[in-house]
Amino acid sequence: MIESERHRVILSAVQARPVVTVAEICELTEASEATVRRDIATLHMQKKVRRVRGGVESLAPPQFVGLSGRPFEMNATRHVAAKRAIAQAAVEMCADGDAIIINGGTTTFQMVHPLANRRCLVFTNSFPIAEHLLKQSKNTVMIAGGTIYREHNIVLSPFENDVTRNFAAKRVFLGAQGVSKLGVMEQDPLIIQAETKLIGQADEVVLMVDSTKFRNRSALVLCPLDRITTIVTDDGITDAEARMIEAAGVALIVTTPNRANEARTG
Repeated sequence: MIESERHRVILSAVQARPVVTVAEICELTEASEATVRRDIATLHMQKKVRRVRGGVESLAPPQFVGLSGRPFEMNATRHVAAKRAIAQAAVEMCADGDAIIINGGTTTFQMVHPLANRRCLVFTNSFPIAEHLLKQSKNTVMIAGGTIYREHNIVLSPFENDVTRNFAAKRVFLGAQGVSKLGVMEQDPLIIQAETKLIGQADEVVLMVDSTKFRNRSALVLCPLDRITTIVTDDGITDAEARMIEAAGVALIVTTPNRANEARTG
């Protein structure tokens, strides 16, 4: 990653979290600590960020966070290293010019930082994802119309003839509450409704779930496992779970999170 790309990722990170550590930036940019510290010093001199002990902070932290529901904020701090690694692998599937759909969620939200260096056409039902990409990237962003459901941070329309039906994507990226042999599982009918619409508008369906989701269960099935094209997860997945995915004819990408950084950054 060249210097200008690293700078965009750093600015993206501090927009999402007012204070970001050197270790976290090293993970996001895959650069050395010395390189990251030079980047922070440069951005500090340019008055784009403020250098602090062990990291960097935003000069103007966002004041309005009312559209972030409590479950979203709570889940955003769980399995962070795994979510970052999964998101990085997902973005590596995207090329400039691709039309993609990103469903709302804390794992899919982590895509916004590596997407800072892409020029894709992004359709999303997530207000936080749309807002971040508009401010911190060159991607073209379209957002679904409808009601903002604050708890889940998604925009959902009750009408079948909304703009979602007019968007054709190469891939849709989504998370899940759980994964089993029955299929992809969610806990809320509203999420099922939103994701069913999005899945129908893409050539490929990419499921982004950390390995703990293979042990979670829910009462609602979004779709059978063989409807998914690719599953991106972390190295906590078991051999039995990998065999289940293979038997369904689904491609599997296993990432290795940097859990040492997660331990240092809390």
